[in-house]
Amino acid sequence: MDLSWIDWLIILVPLGAVFWIGYQAQRCVKGVADFLSAGRAAGRYLLSVADGAAGMGLISLVATFEMTYKSGSAISFWWALLIPVGLAMNLTGFVIYRYRETRAMTLAQFFEMRYSKAFRVFAGFLAFLAGVLNYAIFPAVSARCIQYFLRLPETVSILGADWSVFGLLMAFFLTIAVILVTMGGQLSTMVTDCVQGIFSYWVYALLVAVILTTFSMSQFRDVMLARPPGESFINPFDTGKLTDFNILFVFISIFAAIYSRMAWQGNSGYNSAGASPHEQKMGGVLGYWRAGFVTVMVPLLVYGAYTFLNHPDFAAQAGLVNAELTERIQFDSAATTETLRSQLRVPLTLRYLLPTGATGAFCALMLFLMISTDTTYLHSWGSILVQDVLLPFKKRPLSPRAHIWLLRGAIAGVALFAWCFSYFFNQIDYILMFFAVTGTIYLGGAGSVIIGGLYWRRATTAGAWCAMCSGVVMGTLSFLLTKFWEDPIYPYLSDHHPDLLKQFALILEGAGSALPFVNWEMSPHRFPISGQEMFFASILLAIGSYILVSLLTCRKPFDLDRMLHRDSGASAPPAPEKKKFRWSRLAGITAEYSRSDRILAWSVVIWTGYTFFIFLFQLIANTCFGFWSDETWFAWFEYYTIWLNLLIGAVTTVWFTWGGIRDLVRLFRQLKSLDRTADAEDDGRVAEHADTETESRKKMQSKEAAE
Repeated sequence: MDLSWIDWLIILVPLGAVFWIGYQAQRCVKGVADFLSAGRAAGRYLLSVADGAAGMGLISLVATFEMTYKSGSAISFWWALLIPVGLAMNLTGFVIYRYRETRAMTLAQFFEMRYSKAFRVFAGFLAFLAGVLNYAIFPAVSARCIQYFLRLPETVSILGADWSVFGLLMAFFLTIAVILVTMGGQLSTMVTDCVQGIFSYWVYALLVAVILTTFSMSQFRDVMLARPPGESFINPFDTGKLTDFNILFVFISIFAAIYSRMAWQGNSGYNSAGASPHEQKMGGVLGYWRAGFVTVMVPLLVYGAYTFLNHPDFAAQAGLVNAELTERIQFDSAATTETLRSQLRVPLTLRYLLPTGATGAFCALMLFLMISTDTTYLHSWGSILVQDVLLPFKKRPLSPRAHIWLLRGAIAGVALFAWCFSYFFNQIDYILMFFAVTGTIYLGGAGSVIIGGLYWRRATTAGAWCAMCSGVVMGTLSFLLTKFWEDPIYPYLSDHHPDLLKQFALILEGAGSALPFVNWEMSPHRFPISGQEMFFASILLAIGSYILVSLLTCRKPFDLDRMLHRDSGASAPPAPEKKKFRWSRLAGITAEYSRSDRILAWSVVIWTGYTFFIFLFQLIANTCFGFWSDETWFAWFEYYTIWLNLLIGAVTTVWFTWGGIRDLVRLFRQLKSLDRTADAEDDGRVAEHADTETESRKKMQSKEAAE
């Protein structure tokens, strides 16, 4: 380890503050609803900052490093196609608003309201299975990153025995996460995530400043323009030779963002933590601004690492990094070795180029991103196991104390499984591709049953079963082919069925030449069809089966109004406006919006409209008036992209720091003064297509009216 005392101070002081705040939060937990959904009392800034920190995660940062180092910012240009889609979903509260109206605390609880208890258990188990498999590599990626960043040895001698440092680090970090999340469930998780998110904003700003003062634009230009044709770092119209992170990857991701809206339950506690459906919706609207310096920090860190390793001015230091990557990272499997080198290349390089202070800040950032994601995912998958797989079989409800302890036990069990899986599993694919493979098991069919269940009265339980089962089949097939292609599938086919393997290669070659953006190449190390492409096939199959079977089996339209509590006055939407055009509808503005809400909504519309206009300008300029040169694209990056993002980052860092702190103070005041004894039955059970807490209130109101 070569960190200075300043670096360690930067790491340990914020970490201690997070633990103290987490301890204060757990004292406010009074019941199951507090443990699962933070008492449904979170404000919009708290939701946005905390959910953003949990969603970023160290593994997400490493995955983005990995993708950007391979494809640069050229591919990210096409993500602008998601702008109008994402804007429409957030401003209208697509899925999120109606889900919050159901008052469900987990997605599978909604499935029981809409479909059946058996389907809830089945879908809950699938979500849990896909979730823990997906999460199970998080500790491995995070621990490897910290281990090599701090130059820790492979083993350490304790009590005369050699122990794996990798295994000890995973155990240590998972223990920290388990302590934080079991103290107060979603409440302590959300509060500590918010604090870590606020800290991260300022670290992002520091890292951006360091990179911009360490490297000159001429050094960036030298290496970024030296890429071979078809693999441009900055020209989105010169990426034809990129095979994994290409335009098809982006198009599938955009379609999946709509289809899988709120389906992935890694942050399920946040989906029900809003103080109201409107606050939940506004938290999503704020998500357009919260990124701040992240949008410029991540590419600049990757460009700095790429320049450091490829520019002649840094040849001596680059030799040290490459030697460490080659000599230290050696595994039995060639695919695993190359995968880990790809993941660790940027973090290791940053250790060499960051100065004292910034090194500690980056290490603290990695720790906080890791902890925030671990606590959120452990809470989500542990809660889903209890709420949607185990408790539906119980005829009598548990006491709040027993219920919370069961949740804590499940959370600890998920952490134990994650340690075992991470320790023994050899990852052979890119992180984002692994996410697609494991997520397909559940996400392939989940989007259909969520959107159809909330918006389509003729959707049926039979249709939901067919959609989810098709996703299971495709997801399992994708996982097995990806995991076992190098050994034993490919060697077996090569030795016993070479003709079949040759025919498969010819089919891939033909499909690759016929389909746009597809470049499937036979390899003995990796299955040629990516996890993202298998995911897309699963989605199409699920949608078709869901619609067809629902139409064939629907006998009576479902009463959506009752499920959304629109018949009792609870969480009732405002009266419908007259059917005439209003500009406010473009911003998703309703009668619930205050003046500040309207300003926020219009700011998002104007900003996203402007960014989409810039995208269209670049697209039209390149397709109709001749393609820009790489020099032109770099000039745009140098004089426009960087400076605009620096301005936005400076404003939003101050803005969300203030908003996050304000909502934290309000949350603690509200939870200390709020009488929640009437919510004892609010534990996630369902009665007659509604949650038991709501049904209990209805019965009480009826009794009082009769008296």
